[in-house]
Formats: sequence, structure tokens, C-alpha cells
Amino acid sequence: MRKSVRKLRNFIFSFIAIWTLLVSMATAWAAISILSPEEEAATVTQKADISSTTTIQKVDKARAPEPATLALFGGGFLGMIISFVRRTYAFAKRMFDVVASVAGLIVLSPLLLMMTLLIKLTSKGPIFYTQTRVGRDGGLFDIYKFRTMVQDAEKNTGPVWAARNDNRLTPIGGFLRKAHIDEIPQLINVLRGDMSIIGPRPERPMFVDQFKQEIPYYSERLNVKPGITGLAQVWHRYDESIADVKKKLRYDLLYIKKMCFWADIAIVLRTCRVIITGEGAR
Repeated sequence: MRKSVRKLRNFIFSFIAIWTLLVSMATAWAAISILSPEEEAATVTQKADISSTTTIQKVDKARAPEPATLALFGGGFLGMIISFVRRTYAFAKRMFDVVASVAGLIVLSPLLLMMTLLIKLTSKGPIFYTQTRVGRDGGLFDIYKFRTMVQDAEKNTGPVWAARNDNRLTPIGGFLRKAHIDEIPQLINVLRGDMSIIGPRPERPMFVDQFKQEIPYYSERLNVKPGITGLAQVWHRYDESIADVKKKLRYDLLYIKKMCFWADIAIVLRTCRVIITGEGAR
């Protein structure tokens, strides 16, 4: 009885291994032969002379349906694996966001209380500052920050980027920004699901509309949740011009393309360094 069970188990494992190998080989072969030199030449000929169909017929005859069928099944199998990995990563990322936010708010509560008192004692106005930002898929939400500027700072200028040695900063505002303490209340946004710990920084609606028109592929950064920190934030300074936005966009798109646990860990470690050294703060 035990021998029969062992044989059956070995047969199943062998079948899975052989099937995986065949699917991988078929997929790789199909991927290489999707666009053969003959087909590429036929495409060029077709563009040059649409009325000519001889080369196109030659290409159709050269195609082999069997490998394409294998590639279809292989692609579906690999697609299921990729989909499972992505769902697992998304779930784990959300769990990390929730746990990190709760832990951060609890551990940093004495610091939050101290900053609350200092803000209230050094300037007039509310302790927290809320601002509408654009989130995933273009949805709007209110972001929370410690107030670092005088009340109604943009009343006369309208929405503008923060400048180095900005005269609108409160007495303690410069310190809050340099130490990135003003971002801590955004842990509430993470708990609410508006943001993630790691992701592209959320921008204001008017700037998003402007950047969509001036910068190609800018809207692609809206495919994921915005974050408190991200690849662009730890490797680049604050935005001062459209050129800075374009550079940051490259980092954001790179992160979206390479999203994984290792990338998140590297960004968290780099964020700790930025907080300690104050790199790029304004």
C-alpha cells in the first residue's frame, strides 16, 4: 500500500515537472519566434505597398499553430502564477501598511504631542493642515500634515512649490520639514486606505492636470496608491521645476514596474537614512 502511494506521488511530481519544463520551453520558443525575420520583412513590405499581398501570404504559411497553442496554455499557466504573486504582494503590502501605521502612531505619540504643543505656541492657526490630493486612479482625498507655514500662506500667491528658505515657514516649520516630522500624520491616511507607506507622492489636482498635458506618461503613476515615501523621494530633492518632476517620474515608473518586497525594504532603509541626515529637505 505504501509503495503504491509512493509511486503515485512520484508520478505526480514527475508529471508536474515535465509539464512545467515543456510549457517553459514552448513559451520561450514562441516568444522568440513571434516576429521572425521573414515576418518583419513582410511587415515593412506591407507598409511600403499595401496592395502587395504575396509576402503576407508567405508569412501566414510560415506560422506554426502548434507552438502558438502551447504558448497560449503556457501563458495562461504563467499568468495564473503571476496573478497569484501580485495578489499576495498586494495583501502583504496592505498588512504592512496597517501594522506600520498603528505601530508608528503609538510609538511616536509622545513626539506628536510635543510637536502639537510647539506648533500651537509658536504660530497662530490650526495644528494640522489638510490639502486635497490626487490618489489612485485619479480619486481625490484630503492629506494630513503638521502645519509648517503661516495661516493662509497661499492667499496672495495661489498654489506654488515650496522654495528654499521659504519666508512663509513658521518658526518651527523649517525644522519639521527638515526632519520630515510634518509627514507623520499621513499615517492616518494610510490607515484609511488613501495612501500606502511606499509609493509615488500624491500631488495637487491642478498640478496633476498640468503635468498630464506637459509630461508624457505622467498619468501612469496614478495606477498605484500614493505613498508617504518612495523611490523618487529618497533619491531626489523637492520639486522646483518641471525638469525635477520629469526626473521623479522616471523613479516612480521604475518603482511601479519593479514593485516587490525587496524594493520596499530598500526604500524603507533609504528613508531612514534621509530622515537622519535630512537629505533633500526644505
